[in-house]
Amino acid sequence: MEQAEGLPREQQDIVLKARKRVIESIGQNMDLYGINLSIGHLYGLLFFQNKPMTLDEMTEAMKMSKTSMSTGVRTLVDLKMVNKVWEKGARKDLYEVEMDWFQTFADFFSLKWRKAVEINMQALRKSRIELQELARTNPGQEELERLVEEDLAKINEAIRYYLWLDRFIEVLETGAIFDLVPKDLPQES
Repeated sequence: MEQAEGLPREQQDIVLKARKRVIESIGQNMDLYGINLSIGHLYGLLFFQNKPMTLDEMTEAMKMSKTSMSTGVRTLVDLKMVNKVWEKGARKDLYEVEMDWFQTFADFFSLKWRKAVEINMQALRKSRIELQELARTNPGQEELERLVEEDLAKINEAIRYYLWLDRFIEVLETGAIFDLVPKDLPQES
């Protein structure tokens, strides 16, 4: 973690303690994103850097293996929480945290929910077709017709939900969510 150099030791200790508290909190809450504690701590470390870091620098700061660090960084890059950056003269890859947490939230949940919508819609539509075909090819079987009708009602309600979720994802992806729920409100004191 970037040191608070140039400050008296007592002030440095307070700054570092405050940073560690935030990093620990970030790490503990990253399970919301499906991220383990150590990757959450890595994100917190990068959050307090004023310059991009290499994998070697992260490995040293976190006292973790380079393989674990590489996996952690790749996870954060895939989730658009960390960006790979270019710096003139740098021979190693550099990474920095995405500072726009609003965009990080929108990107993360858009990616996850979009995948869920696709998987579930495919299963729901296929099951709906199969049940409709079953009912069509077996007319006059009251128990079967009742079961198919009940299942189709449930499937159609699930499809209705995923169509809504798809529209919600679009609101996140386009940034229209911030028209509905503005980023800026009066500052907390």
